[in-house]
Amino acid sequence: MNSDLKIENDILDGIDRRLVQQLTANARTTTADLARHVGMSAPSVTDRLRRLEESGVVRGYTLDVDPVALGYTLTAIARIRPLPGQLRKVETLIAEIGEVVECDKVTGEDCFIARLVLKSIEHLDGVLDRITEYAETNTAIVKSCTVRRRLPPLQSPRA
Repeated sequence: MNSDLKIENDILDGIDRRLVQQLTANARTTTADLARHVGMSAPSVTDRLRRLEESGVVRGYTLDVDPVALGYTLTAIARIRPLPGQLRKVETLIAEIGEVVECDKVTGEDCFIARLVLKSIEHLDGVLDRITEYAETNTAIVKSCTVRRRLPPLQSPRA
């Protein structure tokens, strides 16, 4: 492995952390700008990024779209508990519902916790009607977002 990149036990070196943080702030940052930011050549930065991608640290580059700008003025969190024998059906159904922008399969009484974007309470009713034939739901409307999805800490455990 190239000594420029040290990923040992999922620990990034300082340059890797700076690259990941810069790309998180703006995934469209050019390689030349990244190179200037970390004081390296563009080919070295390209090599580091390729290795971060190959190692699975960087899974992709994303676009952040504001749901409100698209008319989705409400966000809801739905806890979903499939009825007996309906787990696979509910899992498939959740994946098909476009308003479900994120969903985790969890332990505990509920099997799924889903984040939905909606245009109205009536819109919520329509989405839930598709699910409640196969599962029980418990829903909360999000008032505000205290912590947006963010990176996990990038410092090594020794820091």
